[in-house]
Amino acid sequence: MDAQAVDAAFEAAASTLQREANLPGFRPGKAPRHMVLRAFAAQIEEQVKRKLIPEGYKRGLEESKLRPAGLPDVEEVQFGRGQPLQFTATVETEPDFEVPEYKGLPATLERKSVSEADVVSALDVLRGQRVSYTDVKRPVQAGDYVVVNYVGTCEGKPVTEVAPTARGFSQQKNFWLFIESTQFIPGFTDQLIGAQGGEHRTVTVTYPEQFVVGELAGKSGVYEVDILQVKEKVLPALDDAFAKSFGAEDFVRLREGVRDDLENELRLTQKRTTRDQIIKVLLGRVQCDLPESLVEQETRGVVLDIVRSNQERGVSKEAIDESKDQIYGYATQSARDRVKARLIFLRIAEKEGIAAGKQEIAGRIAQLAAQRKMTPEAMVKELQERGALEDLRDDILCAKVLDLIEANAKVQDA
Repeated sequence: MDAQAVDAAFEAAASTLQREANLPGFRPGKAPRHMVLRAFAAQIEEQVKRKLIPEGYKRGLEESKLRPAGLPDVEEVQFGRGQPLQFTATVETEPDFEVPEYKGLPATLERKSVSEADVVSALDVLRGQRVSYTDVKRPVQAGDYVVVNYVGTCEGKPVTEVAPTARGFSQQKNFWLFIESTQFIPGFTDQLIGAQGGEHRTVTVTYPEQFVVGELAGKSGVYEVDILQVKEKVLPALDDAFAKSFGAEDFVRLREGVRDDLENELRLTQKRTTRDQIIKVLLGRVQCDLPESLVEQETRGVVLDIVRSNQERGVSKEAIDESKDQIYGYATQSARDRVKARLIFLRIAEKEGIAAGKQEIAGRIAQLAAQRKMTPEAMVKELQERGALEDLRDDILCAKVLDLIEANAKVQDA
């Protein structure tokens, strides 16, 4: 970039700052120019760099016809008033490949419909959300819940001496147990069947070889258990009162709503199945080296998603750490597929002349802002600071391309 353009950028930045500058002894915007230049020299220089280097980088890409993958590593060579701007930008580039045929991709789909049994099953799930528990004065039966106090030992020692992190398996008070063989420690609840509220029982167990607490695996344990209460699970009747508890007008409307939800879920599942197949076929038609910087960035995102999902499901940090090699291996392959698909989709968008309109971009920004409880203006500023506006535009393009590919796929019944 020549010296004249550099000087013009300096003048523009200085003029802007002079109008806004607030220096002691002067009203805002009224400070002499030479004082503004001296006080804000570093800020002016930084503004000029932020303007000219991206412009020069963009021009260089256009002239060299390069497709950058990720942000460049910029090294300044020459910069200052009266001098042409010179810098070097090192950037990883996208692979060069031929766009494969993307119309008429094959997929098979098992045609299904929502059955009456599916509706009944879904209603049972809703009943489970409104379940109540009634105290009963009878011996414990399979399927009951019991409230107990217990203290456990392992091979004659307190459980926490053998496994310090296993406090939940050592001692509990007012603990609810579901009477079913595989619950808690396998075989534990079987030994409570026939007991009455207020009774004491001694329970002996052998911890499974694959027990969640490794220090206890394969060892024997003894538990002193006090049965405080015996409770029977009571499911609500399927009637209008039940329907109204979920906001439905009556039970007929609730059933209709459940069926609609199941049909929507089925359509989404079928759509996902079809898309997974056509994407797999498309990926198989392109062989190229992928930019490692993009793969590494995507891998980090996939790993975070997996860890977050496991934590939400209650998986312990220790269990996640033990599976970190498997998590990373899966994340790396998933990231490679995602990066490759994105590159192909963007080339197809270019070939088809698919664009992301201003309204689409604004709508997506508004959606993200609502999810984050931010204003759209604050969301735009954050995206700009992270350099993520281009990614958002690409997301819209990829979604449009996937719609196009799916609409032109050849789907056969399985």
